[in-house]
Amino acid sequence: MIKLIWAQDKNGLIGANNKMAWHCKEDLLYYKSLTMGQTVLLGYNNYISLMGYYKDKPLPYKTIYLLTHRDIKIEGINVIHSIDEILNLDDLWVIGGAQIYKLMLPYADYLYVSLIKGDYVGDTYFPEVDYSLFDLESKKESEVASYLVYKRK
Repeated sequence: MIKLIWAQDKNGLIGANNKMAWHCKEDLLYYKSLTMGQTVLLGYNNYISLMGYYKDKPLPYKTIYLLTHRDIKIEGINVIHSIDEILNLDDLWVIGGAQIYKLMLPYADYLYVSLIKGDYVGDTYFPEVDYSLFDLESKKESEVASYLVYKRK
């Protein structure tokens, strides 16, 4: 099962200069509650961004797959060069960035979308989603965000 999880503003903005365009503690806690200790897939730029937040601490995931064209080795990280290497995993969380989301969207079983309230400035947007392929499974509102879960039809 492949699950994509991301936060965006109303315009689909997901990042600014390889970082979050906002700081929303509530959404970070929501994200961590779902992904901590899980198997994740991310791209190289997202990995570099996360390392900027975690610095000396290990990333809080059980298994990490890093999809990149670079010929690199990173201790504790499964570097892969093709999505074929992970499509048959039982439970995978796709955590970004934009190019990885675009590659994995056709395979997504679930979409976990945090709609952050407010207008922000940035340079990275989530790829276009055909929501007609999904059913809204749940929606939770708060003062700072709407949390939507979609399941593929």
